[in-house]
Amino acid sequence: MSFKIKKQDKKTKARLGVLKTAHGNIKTPFFMPVGTNATVKGLSSEELLGMKAQLLLSNTYHLFLRPGLDIIKKFGGLHKFMAWGRPILTDSGGFQVFSLSEFRKISDEGVEFKSHLDGSKCFFSPEKVIEIQGVLGSDMIMPLDVCAPYPCSRKQATDSVVRTTLWAKRSYDYLKRKKKSKQLLFGIIQGATYKDLREQSATEISEIDFDGIAIGGVSVGEPIKEMFATLDWVEPYMPKSKPRYLMGIGLPDQIVKAVGEGMDMFDTCIPTRFGRHGTVFTSRGKVIILNAENAASQEPIDKDCDCFVCQKYTRSYLRHLVKTGEILGLRLLSYHNVYFYIRLMRQIREAVFQDNYQKFQKAFLKKYGSGL
Repeated sequence: MSFKIKKQDKKTKARLGVLKTAHGNIKTPFFMPVGTNATVKGLSSEELLGMKAQLLLSNTYHLFLRPGLDIIKKFGGLHKFMAWGRPILTDSGGFQVFSLSEFRKISDEGVEFKSHLDGSKCFFSPEKVIEIQGVLGSDMIMPLDVCAPYPCSRKQATDSVVRTTLWAKRSYDYLKRKKKSKQLLFGIIQGATYKDLREQSATEISEIDFDGIAIGGVSVGEPIKEMFATLDWVEPYMPKSKPRYLMGIGLPDQIVKAVGEGMDMFDTCIPTRFGRHGTVFTSRGKVIILNAENAASQEPIDKDCDCFVCQKYTRSYLRHLVKTGEILGLRLLSYHNVYFYIRLMRQIREAVFQDNYQKFQKAFLKKYGSGL
């Protein structure tokens, strides 16, 4: 088994675990900083190691287009190419392909699409996506799936479920034929905001012996209430013995709530995206550093944070950097935000270890000012 549960919280569904991969063990629950183009925007591998990031997420679609598989092959895989020795998860690129609605054609065989870079035609089949991720050498891989938009018709959602299951089986069979593969393959649950379709998808995906199970098609524009309703529908169908991945989630309070509902894995580009636009996360909620109230503030971003940004720099100075377009300002805010997420996951794991998660969750959400 690649995943072992170490402790179950007594009052919530939160749990502690260890996920074993070819490039090291990962403590769960965990957050994956997103390195779409083989980099977490603005941050070096050394900085990520310094803040104790356990792993990174990268994107199959973008790496397939640029720099291309031939270059990554020359380095022996993505780890050496990006100078990162810890685990990597790569998504299938399906979300990016399906977002190109005007430039793609879907069939049971796969997806034909045009590159957003030069318009050249490409084709992703379930097998091709597994093959590409084999070249990348990532530790955890995702199969090609169909992410239905929000809102969508019942027919769109049904087609999404049918094709996702079909492609899941083909992906699983293709990887298993590669007997020496150490990559962990996750199945993805779809079904949009239709309860019966979500339950159908969860049942079908869970019947395949994947190494982990993911909930896809969330955080695509639906209200937060509906996102957590989806989680409630599918969680009972997800094997308790396997890691559970809530894809593309999200804001700190959403992660804290989802851990209490039994989820183990999270990713989002929000920390660096918000940082590049002058928004930072604190234990008391989001702060827009460009607001006039920070112009002469000698306070750190967050008094409760021990990252070097909060220890050395004031809100006033950081605001000045952002207003003048200095790259350093965007890097420092991004650093703090990623650190905040990673530190939050350590706090979450400690609360579960102490059988104190319910109290921790309530206190965090209150202090953060969450409406969840």
